[in-house]
Amino acid sequence: MNWQQLISNKRLGQEDMHVNRKDDRTEFRRDYDRLIFSAPFRRLQNKTQVFPLPGSVFVHNRLTHSLEVASVGRSLGDDVAHALIERKPELADTHLLEIGSIVSAACLAHDLGNPPFGHSGERAIASYFLEDQGIQYKNQLTPEQWADITHFDGNANAFRLLTHQFKGRRAGGFVLTYSTLSSIVKYPFPATEAVKQKFGYFTQEKEIYDRIATELGLGRRGEGWFRHPLAYLVEAADDICYEIMDIEDAHKLKILSFEETRDLMLGFLTEERRAHIIERSQGVDDKNENVVFFRSCAIGELEKECVRVFVENEEAILNGTFEGSLIDHACPLVHDAFTACVKVAKSRIYRSRDVVDTELAGYKIIYTLINLFTDAAMNPQHAYSKLLLDRVSSQYEVDHSDTYVRIMAVLDYLSGMTGSQAAVVSACYSTPSPGLGWCAAWVSQVFNNAGYGYIGGDACDMYAAYCGSSDRSAIQPGMIVAVSTHPHTAAGRIYGHVGVYVGNGMVMDNIGYIRSCSVDYWCDFYGQTVTPRWGWFGGVVLS
Repeated sequence: MNWQQLISNKRLGQEDMHVNRKDDRTEFRRDYDRLIFSAPFRRLQNKTQVFPLPGSVFVHNRLTHSLEVASVGRSLGDDVAHALIERKPELADTHLLEIGSIVSAACLAHDLGNPPFGHSGERAIASYFLEDQGIQYKNQLTPEQWADITHFDGNANAFRLLTHQFKGRRAGGFVLTYSTLSSIVKYPFPATEAVKQKFGYFTQEKEIYDRIATELGLGRRGEGWFRHPLAYLVEAADDICYEIMDIEDAHKLKILSFEETRDLMLGFLTEERRAHIIERSQGVDDKNENVVFFRSCAIGELEKECVRVFVENEEAILNGTFEGSLIDHACPLVHDAFTACVKVAKSRIYRSRDVVDTELAGYKIIYTLINLFTDAAMNPQHAYSKLLLDRVSSQYEVDHSDTYVRIMAVLDYLSGMTGSQAAVVSACYSTPSPGLGWCAAWVSQVFNNAGYGYIGGDACDMYAAYCGSSDRSAIQPGMIVAVSTHPHTAAGRIYGHVGVYVGNGMVMDNIGYIRSCSVDYWCDFYGQTVTPRWGWFGGVVLS
């Protein structure tokens, strides 16, 4: 591999428009802008990182994590670029100085493919097809397709989201540059060669990745390819933020003491520097502020060491012979300190009750939804199937004649949900009717079953307190839809009516049984006295 070929500003889907010039270095920064303004990136706000999304103590979600990873990635890329140009001045007039922009954009996108509830959601998808009703579809799929769904992984799904031409959308997906797309893929091989469930691209996107890898000159390794060198920097930025920020969050939530947190974060420093940092922190009484200071020191040392390892091993990385991560090759002090953080995270953080409870709930929610929607996609003639499939956006081909395409469309739809939305939509299907005339009680029970507590009130109360918009473009899955009065029943004239918007123009409500109807019908029928409005129940924004 060589840097002149590896750094390409050619865009997927716009290859015919590409002109090989050297005065357009903003192309890679445009990748960053396209991602940060996209809807999938905004949805990361309501996808948990490790800890459940809290109400009072702010910890990291997938959105803040991705922004922090992008910041660290930019620093790593910039430092590596300058170090390489010092060693190879002939590269100064190439795109090498744009490495920081490329890595930053790739870091921003690295978690876009994660389903709700992260690894727990991935396990639920795989388990459904390996252990439950989903196994019946094995004979309808090729071995490669079966490997895709039984090893379902957010990394491969991110590449799919960014590159796949969904129905009615333009070719090339997000139309990102080849170098940015390749830098996202940490595992550049298909699911048939998955290592611990990890792989880089689904069967439908294999031709796309092969084309990109060939253009960039990555070199073959078995059925896959050598990693793009910048994928090592993306991986390092992710690892650094994942471990260090989880330690900081654990301190905020009082899982780790101040002393434990301080010792872990300052473990990356020499004894002399550690003593100096502790002395400097003595004048600050706020322990959270001190932890922020310690965290910056730890990240600084990890960044510096990863740059050193990359530059010193440049030849092996370009030859495809470098093994492991950059942190694996760090000096003993940094490597041992990072290992200590990993050990504490596994034993004290990832097994804490709140984290485990969220994983278990997430597993059940995703398992329920994939069972419902896969069965509907495979059996569209069933009475309830059409009601379910009407919720799925037309860009997802759940009505395709090919079984694999239909299953992947279901997974695309579910992966696009936030954890909060998935919990509420799942609860709508699993919460029974409390009886005729109890529409608001059903809505309260739905949100209680989704983990948001029992808020209560009648439909009139909910309309006044939480429903502030009648703009159709503002309605989102998980919102309640209400009127304060309607003329169809005596109770309705006094208390109104309320339901839950579950997406794609459909509302679910309780009218003695749980039904689904279009939002247009619902508004026309109940909106004869007052204008129907919608909003977030309890003021809790789910998206």
